[in-house]
Amino acid sequence: MLPFNEDASIQAATWIAHQGLIEQDADVKKVAEHIRALDPDGKRFAAVLRDTIDQLLNGEATGRYAWKQLFKTEKTHAGTLVEINLQREFEFADGGDVGSHGQHPMDYQILGVDVDCKFSQDFGGWMIPPEAMGHLCLLVWADDYKSCWSAGIFRVREEWLNTGSNRDKKLTLKAEHRMDKVHWLWHEVELPENVLLHLPEVTRKQILIEGPRQGQQRVIELFRRVQNRRIGRGAVRTAAKQLDYMARLREGKGRARTVLRNEGIVIVGPYSKHREIARAIGAEVPQRGEFVSFRVAEAMPHHGDSPSVELEGRHWVLAEPDDPVMTAPRLPKVTGEEEV
Repeated sequence: MLPFNEDASIQAATWIAHQGLIEQDADVKKVAEHIRALDPDGKRFAAVLRDTIDQLLNGEATGRYAWKQLFKTEKTHAGTLVEINLQREFEFADGGDVGSHGQHPMDYQILGVDVDCKFSQDFGGWMIPPEAMGHLCLLVWADDYKSCWSAGIFRVREEWLNTGSNRDKKLTLKAEHRMDKVHWLWHEVELPENVLLHLPEVTRKQILIEGPRQGQQRVIELFRRVQNRRIGRGAVRTAAKQLDYMARLREGKGRARTVLRNEGIVIVGPYSKHREIARAIGAEVPQRGEFVSFRVAEAMPHHGDSPSVELEGRHWVLAEPDDPVMTAPRLPKVTGEEEV
């Protein structure tokens, strides 16, 4: 029999009790259930956070790929952009004015409930204005280095907050209440990866070639050197350093799909036909705003029962290291098709 851990049991019972209190808050439950109904798996929410970080990095103009490369003012602006982009994605109504004199406009109104949106790149760093006391906050956290994010609904109560010591008298949630007083919709789930950030330095330098008019080559190197891994639009924009970065991907002389197809590499995008090909062949499947490259080989007896897909009248599998390089098939056209 395992030894009885009294402290752990007390903590678990306390957490369950607090969750019961949260469940009894009708507005918390109503707002939480509504957001989950709009986004059952959290992919829309995660995509907004990915896009917002990429928007701040502004890779096509700056070449930046890491949060630490942002200016302090840009980091401060992140919360506003998250708030705006979530409202656009989910079409939340504008919130009302609250506080003793109605001087604090809440960000959203969800099913008639006013909700403030607070973002922090540091878990627990949400700055809550005193005027929001008694109201709901949507607490959002994302860490690009950990490729992780969380979002939850919190009823602002004085006893659960640290006293504000900053000029604006804004408050923070006490560390001991970050789990038991927040109705977490998603907690520490996967943030779409910032591929350039997580590459080895030597590989990143091989991709981000210095010099003017190198955008096309950088995009080619990105998909050549980072295979069977989801690559977001932000990484493509940063590599291209051009507003028309998507043109670098298309078929055409000197462009990525054509050049890499001659090396046996295909690039699938976030379209139904492409996703079906990736799924059938056993490759990573791109999500919204993502692309995946992988080398293929014509199916041969030594591939056994490896997953395969039929293209241009032949069956193809993911190439093994010893498979000879051969020209890959063209992918089906997806003109006019929306992303997933």
